[in-house]
Amino acid sequence: GYTGGKTNTVIMRTVDVFYAFPAVLLAIALSGALGAGIGNALLSLTLVFVPQVARIAESVTAQVRHMDYIDAARATGASALTIIRVQVLGNVLGPIFVFSTGLISVCMILASGLSFLGLGVRPPEPEWGLMLNTLRTAIYTQPWVAALPGLMIFITSISFNIL
Repeated sequence: GYTGGKTNTVIMRTVDVFYAFPAVLLAIALSGALGAGIGNALLSLTLVFVPQVARIAESVTAQVRHMDYIDAARATGASALTIIRVQVLGNVLGPIFVFSTGLISVCMILASGLSFLGLGVRPPEPEWGLMLNTLRTAIYTQPWVAALPGLMIFITSISFNIL
């Protein structure tokens, strides 16, 4: 994002390809192709959300590279690597962390959905989506027990959004 040019254009057009697919559908497809398991679920969720973080990083970097303090650092003789490391990265990490924190709740919900479908965590590992799937039959006899994992997913995701 700092240097721009053809490399930046190629990377951002590749990122745009990932935007053509809904995140849920892409996560299900990747988890289905990789197989069930916590490692594969985490890998598929990472691949789904990296393009969004890359888009934010490129957007903020494009704004920062035209600031006066970047020109001042160039005028003092700082190398491009030093400018990127000290000036650009220091000002870009804040918005990236804020955006990424907002993605935590979405990732939790998608991970639970993958486990509910049998594409995430395998038994006997504990996971709320897997618990919801296991307790589906108890909905008619003890609905409060089946609702507890869903309630915990909701409370935790709302807590991360408020945080």
